[in-house]
Amino acid sequence: MKVLFETPRLQVRTFAANDDAFVLELLNTPSWLQYIGDRHIRTLEDAQRYIMNNLLRLYAEQGYGAWVAVLKETGKPIGICGLFKRKYLEQPDLGFAFLPAFEGQGYAYEAAAGTITYSRQELPFPRLFAITQPDNHRSVRLLERSGFTLQGTILPPGEADELMLFDLELSR
Repeated sequence: MKVLFETPRLQVRTFAANDDAFVLELLNTPSWLQYIGDRHIRTLEDAQRYIMNNLLRLYAEQGYGAWVAVLKETGKPIGICGLFKRKYLEQPDLGFAFLPAFEGQGYAYEAAAGTITYSRQELPFPRLFAITQPDNHRSVRLLERSGFTLQGTILPPGEADELMLFDLELSR
C-alpha cells in the first residue's frame, strides 16, 4: 500500500489485500446499499476478491481508483474516497463513502478536498465529475461545498433512475 496524501486528520492510501474486513463492513452499510448498490460482498473471501479484481486492478489499468481514508491517530480505515472511470462519462468522477460512525464529522469533506488537490497536482485531468442520487442530500451538500457545480441529470446506460451530474474544473 502507498500513502497518496494526508489531510489534518487522515491518511489516504491505496487498498491492500488485508483491507478485507473493512471492505466487508463498508459495502454492507445501509447508506452504501441505498446509494451505491449491493455488490454481494458477504464474506471475507468475497471482500478479498473484490479488492483484487476491482480495486487493485484499476490501479494497474488506470493509475487511479478508490483509496482508503485512514485515521492518522489510530490507523483505522474509516472510509473510501477516490476517482472512478465510468464508461458514460468523459472524465473520472469523485466518489466517497464512510462508515456510519464517521459520517457527519467532516471526514468525507476532508478526503474529497484532498482528492481534488491530489488530482490537480498529480493527475492529467482537466475536470472531474461527480454523480449522486437526488435524495442523497449529504453528498449533494459535500459536492457543492467542494466546488462542484450541478450540470443537470444523467441516465446511466442500463439504469432506471437519473442521477445528478456535477463537475469541477481542475485548472492548473
